[in-house]
Amino acid sequence: MSGVLGAGLGFKPEFAEHALQARAAGLWFEVHPENYLVDGGPRLALLDTLRDAHPLSLHGVSMSLAGDAPPDADHLDRLAALVRRVRPAQVSEHLAWSRFGGAYAPDLLPVPRTSEALRRIAANVSRMQDRLGCRVAIENPSHYLRLDAHDWDEVDFLHELARRSGCGLLVDVNNVFVSAANVGIDAACWVDRVDGALVMEIHVAGHHADPALGDELLIDSHDAPVAEPVWALLQRLTARIGPRPTLIERDGHLPAFEALMAERARAQRVTAAPATAAPAMAEVQS
Repeated sequence: MSGVLGAGLGFKPEFAEHALQARAAGLWFEVHPENYLVDGGPRLALLDTLRDAHPLSLHGVSMSLAGDAPPDADHLDRLAALVRRVRPAQVSEHLAWSRFGGAYAPDLLPVPRTSEALRRIAANVSRMQDRLGCRVAIENPSHYLRLDAHDWDEVDFLHELARRSGCGLLVDVNNVFVSAANVGIDAACWVDRVDGALVMEIHVAGHHADPALGDELLIDSHDAPVAEPVWALLQRLTARIGPRPTLIERDGHLPAFEALMAERARAQRVTAAPATAAPAMAEVQS
Protein backbone atom coordinates (compact mmCIF):
# COMPACT_ATOMS: atom_id res chain seq x y z
CA MET A 1 0.00 0.00 0.00
CA SER A 2 1.13 3.56 -0.65
CA GLY A 3 0.06 7.02 0.35
CA VAL A 4 0.65 9.42 3.21
CA LEU A 5 0.03 7.90 6.64
CA GLY A 6 -2.31 9.92 8.82
CA ALA A 7 -3.89 8.54 11.99
CA GLY A 8 -4.00 4.79 12.52
CA LEU A 9 -5.36 2.13 14.85
CA GLY A 10 -3.93 -0.92 16.52
CA PHE A 11 -5.33 -3.95 14.70
CA LYS A 12 -7.44 -6.41 16.68
CA PRO A 13 -8.70 -9.66 15.09
CA GLU A 14 -12.05 -9.06 16.79
CA PHE A 15 -12.54 -6.13 14.42
CA ALA A 16 -11.05 -7.76 11.33
CA GLU A 17 -14.13 -7.41 9.15
CA HIS A 18 -14.63 -3.76 10.15
CA ALA A 19 -10.95 -2.98 9.62
CA LEU A 20 -10.89 -4.54 6.17
CA GLN A 21 -13.93 -2.53 5.10
CA ALA A 22 -12.91 0.77 6.72
CA ARG A 23 -12.00 3.63 4.41
CA ALA A 24 -10.59 6.95 5.56
CA ALA A 25 -7.85 9.20 4.25
CA GLY A 26 -4.51 8.29 5.79
CA LEU A 27 -5.85 5.25 7.70
CA TRP A 28 -3.34 2.56 8.63
CA PHE A 29 -3.10 -0.28 11.13
CA GLU A 30 -0.39 -1.36 13.56
CA VAL A 31 0.26 -4.98 14.46
CA HIS A 32 2.61 -6.59 16.97
CA PRO A 33 4.83 -8.83 14.86
CA GLU A 34 5.21 -11.34 17.68
CA ASN A 35 1.66 -12.50 16.90
CA TYR A 36 2.62 -13.33 13.30
CA LEU A 37 6.08 -14.94 13.47
CA VAL A 38 4.83 -18.19 12.00
CA ASP A 39 5.43 -19.99 8.70
CA GLY A 40 1.81 -20.00 7.55
CA GLY A 41 -1.79 -20.52 8.59
CA PRO A 42 -4.81 -18.28 9.16
CA ARG A 43 -2.98 -15.55 11.07
CA LEU A 44 -0.62 -14.81 8.21
CA ALA A 45 -3.44 -15.12 5.71
CA LEU A 46 -5.40 -12.47 7.62
CA LEU A 47 -2.35 -10.23 7.79
CA ASP A 48 -1.82 -10.56 4.04
CA THR A 49 -5.44 -9.54 3.46
CA LEU A 50 -5.11 -6.56 5.81
CA ARG A 51 -1.90 -5.48 4.08
CA ASP A 52 -3.70 -5.50 0.73
CA ALA A 53 -6.36 -3.16 2.16
CA HIS A 54 -4.29 -0.75 4.31
CA PRO A 55 -0.72 0.30 5.07
CA LEU A 56 0.74 -1.58 8.03
CA SER A 57 3.19 -0.80 10.82
CA LEU A 58 5.07 -3.49 12.76
CA HIS A 59 5.50 -2.48 16.41
CA GLY A 60 7.70 -4.93 18.30
CA VAL A 61 7.46 -5.53 22.03
CA SER A 62 10.12 -8.18 22.74
CA MET A 63 13.42 -7.36 21.03
CA SER A 64 14.95 -6.37 24.39
CA LEU A 65 17.16 -3.73 22.81
CA ALA A 66 18.18 -2.36 26.22
CA GLY A 67 19.16 -5.81 27.49
CA ASP A 68 22.66 -7.01 28.29
CA ALA A 69 22.90 -9.21 25.19
CA PRO A 70 22.47 -8.70 21.43
CA PRO A 71 18.99 -9.27 19.99
CA ASP A 72 18.07 -12.93 19.65
CA ALA A 73 19.27 -14.03 16.20
CA ASP A 74 16.36 -16.40 15.54
CA HIS A 75 13.84 -13.73 16.53
CA LEU A 76 15.53 -11.25 14.21
CA ASP A 77 15.49 -13.73 11.34
CA ARG A 78 11.78 -14.38 11.74
CA LEU A 79 11.04 -10.68 12.01
CA ALA A 80 13.09 -10.01 8.88
CA ALA A 81 11.05 -12.62 7.02
CA LEU A 82 7.83 -10.91 8.13
CA VAL A 83 9.15 -7.52 7.02
CA ARG A 84 9.90 -8.95 3.59
CA ARG A 85 6.43 -10.47 3.43
CA VAL A 86 4.24 -7.53 4.47
CA ARG A 87 6.47 -4.59 3.42
CA PRO A 88 5.43 -2.39 6.36
CA ALA A 89 5.35 1.38 6.10
CA GLN A 90 6.98 1.63 9.55
CA VAL A 91 8.89 -0.64 11.94
CA SER A 92 9.30 0.30 15.59
CA GLU A 93 10.48 -1.08 18.94
CA HIS A 94 10.77 -0.03 22.57
CA LEU A 95 13.65 1.39 24.57
CA ALA A 96 13.38 -1.39 27.14
CA TRP A 97 14.62 -4.85 28.06
CA SER A 98 12.76 -8.10 28.65
CA ARG A 99 15.41 -10.86 28.53
CA PHE A 100 18.12 -11.71 31.07
CA GLY A 101 20.12 -14.87 31.62
CA GLY A 102 18.01 -16.87 29.19
CA ALA A 103 14.73 -15.90 30.89
CA TYR A 104 12.04 -13.74 29.29
CA ALA A 105 9.74 -11.33 31.15
CA PRO A 106 6.57 -10.33 29.27
CA ASP A 107 7.06 -6.68 30.15
CA LEU A 108 8.93 -3.58 28.99
CA LEU A 109 11.45 -3.02 31.77
CA PRO A 110 13.37 0.22 32.37
CA VAL A 111 17.11 0.78 32.04
CA PRO A 112 19.34 3.41 33.67
CA ARG A 113 20.43 5.88 31.00
CA THR A 114 24.16 5.42 31.43
CA SER A 115 26.84 5.94 28.80
CA GLU A 116 27.50 2.20 28.81
CA ALA A 117 23.79 1.50 28.23
CA LEU A 118 23.80 4.02 25.38
CA ARG A 119 26.72 2.24 23.71
CA ARG A 120 25.07 -1.17 24.09
CA ILE A 121 21.61 -0.04 22.93
CA ALA A 122 23.00 1.79 19.91
CA ALA A 123 24.85 -1.37 18.88
CA ASN A 124 21.69 -3.46 19.33
CA VAL A 125 19.57 -1.02 17.34
CA SER A 126 22.16 -1.05 14.57
CA ARG A 127 22.10 -4.86 14.50
CA MET A 128 18.33 -4.80 14.21
CA GLN A 129 18.30 -2.26 11.41
CA ASP A 130 21.05 -4.06 9.49
CA ARG A 131 19.17 -7.35 9.65
CA LEU A 132 15.80 -5.87 8.71
CA GLY A 133 17.21 -3.59 6.04
CA CYS A 134 15.22 -0.58 7.21
CA ARG A 135 15.26 2.29 9.68
CA VAL A 136 13.54 1.56 12.99
CA ALA A 137 11.70 4.04 15.24
CA ILE A 138 12.52 3.66 18.96
CA GLU A 139 9.79 4.46 21.50
CA ASN A 140 10.31 6.36 24.73
CA PRO A 141 9.17 4.30 27.75
CA SER A 142 6.71 4.98 30.55
CA HIS A 143 8.40 5.52 33.92
CA TYR A 144 6.91 4.31 37.18
CA LEU A 145 9.72 4.99 39.65
CA ARG A 146 12.80 7.15 39.84
CA LEU A 147 16.12 5.51 39.03
CA ASP A 148 19.23 7.11 40.54
CA ALA A 149 21.78 5.84 38.01
CA HIS A 150 20.91 8.04 35.03
CA ASP A 151 23.84 9.84 33.39
CA TRP A 152 21.69 11.29 30.60
CA ASP A 153 18.53 13.34 30.36
CA GLU A 154 15.96 11.25 28.47
CA VAL A 155 15.55 13.50 25.43
CA ASP A 156 19.32 13.91 25.10
CA PHE A 157 19.72 10.13 25.40
CA LEU A 158 17.21 9.54 22.59
CA HIS A 159 18.87 12.15 20.38
CA GLU A 160 22.29 10.58 20.90
CA LEU A 161 20.92 7.09 20.29
CA ALA A 162 19.54 8.29 16.96
CA ARG A 163 22.84 9.97 16.08
CA ARG A 164 24.89 6.85 16.80
CA SER A 165 22.57 4.27 15.23
CA GLY A 166 20.71 6.20 12.54
CA CYS A 167 17.36 5.19 14.05
CA GLY A 168 14.31 7.41 14.27
CA LEU A 169 12.05 8.09 17.23
CA LEU A 170 8.53 7.02 18.09
CA VAL A 171 7.23 9.62 20.53
CA ASP A 172 4.52 8.22 22.78
CA VAL A 173 2.96 11.33 24.31
CA ASN A 174 0.88 9.26 26.73
CA ASN A 175 4.14 7.78 28.05
CA VAL A 176 5.46 11.31 28.47
CA PHE A 177 2.35 12.35 30.40
CA VAL A 178 2.37 9.24 32.61
CA SER A 179 6.08 9.67 33.33
CA ALA A 180 5.54 13.34 34.21
CA ALA A 181 2.96 12.35 36.82
CA ASN A 182 5.01 9.46 38.21
CA VAL A 183 8.58 10.77 38.33
CA GLY A 184 8.20 14.52 38.01
CA ILE A 185 9.48 15.32 34.53
CA ASP A 186 8.02 18.35 32.73
CA ALA A 187 5.81 16.94 29.97
CA ALA A 188 5.54 20.18 27.99
CA CYS A 189 9.29 20.74 28.12
CA TRP A 190 9.88 17.15 26.96
CA VAL A 191 7.76 17.50 23.82
CA ASP A 192 9.17 20.98 23.15
CA ARG A 193 12.75 19.67 23.18
CA VAL A 194 12.48 16.50 21.10
CA ASP A 195 14.01 16.92 17.64
CA GLY A 196 11.15 16.88 15.14
CA ALA A 197 13.48 15.77 12.34
CA LEU A 198 13.94 12.45 14.17
CA VAL A 199 10.25 11.78 14.90
CA MET A 200 8.94 9.08 12.57
CA GLU A 201 5.73 8.28 14.45
CA ILE A 202 3.59 9.32 17.43
CA HIS A 203 1.46 7.24 19.78
CA VAL A 204 -1.44 8.31 21.99
CA ALA A 205 -3.32 6.07 24.39
CA GLY A 206 -5.42 5.97 27.53
CA HIS A 207 -4.17 5.39 31.05
CA HIS A 208 -5.64 4.92 34.50
CA ALA A 209 -4.75 5.58 38.11
CA ASP A 210 -3.32 2.75 40.16
CA PRO A 211 -6.12 1.04 42.18
CA ALA A 212 -4.14 1.33 45.42
CA LEU A 213 -2.27 4.62 45.02
CA GLY A 214 -4.69 6.60 42.90
CA ASP A 215 -3.29 9.51 40.91
CA GLU A 216 0.07 9.16 42.68
CA LEU A 217 0.82 6.41 40.15
CA LEU A 218 -0.54 6.41 36.61
CA ILE A 219 -0.51 3.19 34.57
CA ASP A 220 0.02 3.19 30.80
CA SER A 221 -2.84 0.74 30.41
CA HIS A 222 -4.15 1.31 26.85
CA ASP A 223 -7.62 0.45 28.14
CA ALA A 224 -9.38 3.82 28.09
CA PRO A 225 -10.01 6.75 25.76
CA VAL A 226 -7.17 9.20 25.29
CA ALA A 227 -7.22 11.75 28.13
CA GLU A 228 -7.61 15.45 27.38
CA PRO A 229 -4.12 16.41 28.67
CA VAL A 230 -2.64 13.82 26.29
CA TRP A 231 -4.58 15.32 23.39
CA ALA A 232 -3.12 18.70 24.42
CA LEU A 233 0.40 17.28 24.33
CA LEU A 234 -0.22 15.79 20.89
CA GLN A 235 -1.46 19.14 19.62
CA ARG A 236 1.52 20.92 21.17
CA LEU A 237 4.00 18.54 19.54
CA THR A 238 2.48 18.48 16.07
CA ALA A 239 1.91 22.24 16.04
CA ARG A 240 5.70 22.55 16.32
CA ILE A 241 7.01 19.67 14.17
CA GLY A 242 4.12 19.14 11.75
CA PRO A 243 1.99 16.02 11.23
CA ARG A 244 3.41 12.54 11.72
CA PRO A 245 1.78 9.11 11.46
CA THR A 246 -0.16 8.97 14.73
CA LEU A 247 -1.55 5.82 16.32
CA ILE A 248 -4.46 5.39 18.72
CA GLU A 249 -3.42 2.51 21.02
CA ARG A 250 -6.26 0.54 22.60
CA ASP A 251 -5.60 -2.95 23.96
CA GLY A 252 -8.18 -3.44 26.73
CA HIS A 253 -11.85 -2.67 27.40
CA LEU A 254 -12.32 -2.41 23.66
CA PRO A 255 -15.23 -0.21 22.58
CA ALA A 256 -17.16 -0.59 19.35
CA PHE A 257 -15.06 -0.15 16.24
CA GLU A 258 -16.99 3.03 15.44
CA ALA A 259 -15.79 4.56 18.71
CA LEU A 260 -12.18 3.76 17.83
CA MET A 261 -12.65 5.32 14.41
CA ALA A 262 -14.08 8.43 16.08
CA GLU A 263 -10.93 8.77 18.23
CA ARG A 264 -8.86 8.11 15.17
CA ALA A 265 -10.71 10.92 13.34
CA ARG A 266 -9.91 13.31 16.20
CA ALA A 267 -6.22 12.41 15.96
CA GLN A 268 -6.39 13.03 12.22
CA ARG A 269 -7.87 16.49 12.80
CA VAL A 270 -5.37 17.41 15.52
CA THR A 271 -2.30 16.37 13.58
CA ALA A 272 -3.49 17.89 10.31
CA ALA A 273 -4.31 21.28 11.85
CA PRO A 274 -2.18 24.26 10.76
CA ALA A 275 0.69 25.13 13.05
CA THR A 276 -0.29 27.49 15.83
CA ALA A 277 1.26 28.81 19.00
CA ALA A 278 1.90 26.07 21.54
CA PRO A 279 -0.59 25.79 24.43
CA ALA A 280 0.31 27.38 27.73
CA MET A 281 2.60 25.22 29.83
CA ALA A 282 0.03 24.79 32.61
CA GLU A 283 -2.43 23.14 30.26
CA VAL A 284 -0.33 20.04 29.68
CA GLN A 285 1.65 19.59 32.86
CA SER A 286 0.43 16.95 35.26
